[in-house]
Amino acid sequence: MPRSGAAAVAVVGAGPVGLVAAIELARHGLRPVVLEAKAEIAWSSRAICISRRSQEIFDRLGAGPAFAAKALPWSRGRTFHRDRLVFRLEMPRAPDDRHAPFVNIQQFHTERFLLGTLEAAGGEVLWNRRVTGAEQDGDGVLLAVAGPDGSRELRADWVVAADGGRSAMRELMGLSLRGTSYEGRYLIADIEVEGADWPVERHVWFDPPSNPGSTVILHVQPDNVWRIDYQLRDDEDAEAALRDEAVAARLQAQLDMMGVRTPWRMVWKALYRAHCLTLDGYRHGRVLFAGDAAHLVPIFGVRGLNSGIDDAHNLGWKLAMVARGEAPEALLDSYSHERLSAARENIAQAAKSTWFMSPPGPGFRLLRDAALTLAAEHPWASALVDPRQSSAHVYGDSPVVLPDGTVEDAGVRPGAPLPNATVGGEPGHLHDALPPLGFALLVFVDALGPERAAELLRAPALAGSPLQTVLVGSERGLAAMPATARRVLDADGALAERFAAPTFPLYLVRPDEHVAARFRDADAAAVADALGVALGRRVVEARPPAVPPPAAVDIRSGALGREGLERVFEAFSLGLDAAGEGTDRRFLARLALLLAEEVGNPERVLALVAAASDRAGA
Repeated sequence: MPRSGAAAVAVVGAGPVGLVAAIELARHGLRPVVLEAKAEIAWSSRAICISRRSQEIFDRLGAGPAFAAKALPWSRGRTFHRDRLVFRLEMPRAPDDRHAPFVNIQQFHTERFLLGTLEAAGGEVLWNRRVTGAEQDGDGVLLAVAGPDGSRELRADWVVAADGGRSAMRELMGLSLRGTSYEGRYLIADIEVEGADWPVERHVWFDPPSNPGSTVILHVQPDNVWRIDYQLRDDEDAEAALRDEAVAARLQAQLDMMGVRTPWRMVWKALYRAHCLTLDGYRHGRVLFAGDAAHLVPIFGVRGLNSGIDDAHNLGWKLAMVARGEAPEALLDSYSHERLSAARENIAQAAKSTWFMSPPGPGFRLLRDAALTLAAEHPWASALVDPRQSSAHVYGDSPVVLPDGTVEDAGVRPGAPLPNATVGGEPGHLHDALPPLGFALLVFVDALGPERAAELLRAPALAGSPLQTVLVGSERGLAAMPATARRVLDADGALAERFAAPTFPLYLVRPDEHVAARFRDADAAAVADALGVALGRRVVEARPPAVPPPAAVDIRSGALGREGLERVFEAFSLGLDAAGEGTDRRFLARLALLLAEEVGNPERVLALVAAASDRAGA
């Protein structure tokens, strides 16, 4: 790098998030400068679970085949309390789904595949380049960069800060993450196990015989490498717990409990604490934060890396269009709005997982253990054990997504990711029919009618817009349409049914595969206006998404539902902690009498008392 240089965009950090951002920018015609403080890829496994949504993004980037060839798919899990099975995780998966709900793969493979994709797109990473200074004005950011050949300056119009949980960019700009850090500690270890055959599932043991009072998590990775995480006791010395002999003894006890007798060796180990932290906003002038530099969430539910990949996929096309002068800077404010909303949802869900995996207080631990003793016989209690795996966020309150005012659960909601549904013949899946770049307009020809669909394609209001049409319909409907348009054969009408096409025959889809708007009629002016909103040219007021009103709950029926049960769990736990040790029994006694009176059925109350007593000593 010369003594001073310039770039449209600089990406700080060459982890998976920074690489995805750089690939997105390169796909859109930019040549970002990628700066990485390390000398090469970090050869440790770290984040290993890649969600279906992230796999879809990798497909769009061109990295999908490499992941599919190496990663291990999974959709199931088992949770044990001591030696009893208390919960089975079964994530939805159809036989013709392109991707499993999750795959396991070491992070260095993820970085390696993404680096190859970036290089194929004409980009590169400048290794051993540490950012030591950052000053910005209204036109760009001046970065001071220390490297093997001394200090240099780089001026960039825009900077993507994707330099991880200990972000130098965040520190240089005087920004701080806010939220909650939990006291519980986990030791994370990778071991290579010779010739062992263990199912590729999520396995969790609470209070296992191998490690009483702890929690153990197991995932199988490629190349016979297993990830085993176990919780340290509050009184354990971290330095002593990290010694090889201490870790080996703990792991051997776990393997003995599992009946694994084959030789193994340690590959990697580290300590981990759960954090629920985020910046208050992800755009700071001309610096955009993404991934762990923007937010930290617990590993439980595997939201960390997957949310960072979503950040970069959301940001890439927006920043490219702004950098090329094709969209106003307001579009970048929508990046912060949408991904901050997603981070808050992730944090809320991850915090509930942390109640179980790393209880934040004695009240939570007491309620957690009580739920575990009930879960084997009571399915309602096992809902609390559900790990709440990562899922794609719906940008329902985004200022660049047009709502349609409906609350019924029909079709694909504005703000939701477009489902990668199976389609007949070529291309095989719906995402493959989308243009590689830019916006798409899905037109359900049979629902709209071929004549009206053809009129829409010729409408002057859409001429010259960054919009490509994708026609979806039967053979007869598509035969009446121009042969040059992209098309998807929907012979049995399954796609039309899934998208509620008779009601919503048009869908505007963003470059990140999220629905920007849907329409009840072939109104070209309305489509053009929605496209302007999606590009930030006309900002709509942020609003809460339209959701159905909550159903009334009859507390006497016992059917609290998962959300109600979680609210009760949290309130009970906080109540116990507030009561304090020694007075918690009086709190529980009063609460029991109040609830018994509310139930109003003495025989039912006595049966519940007996059930609780039967499990109390388990």
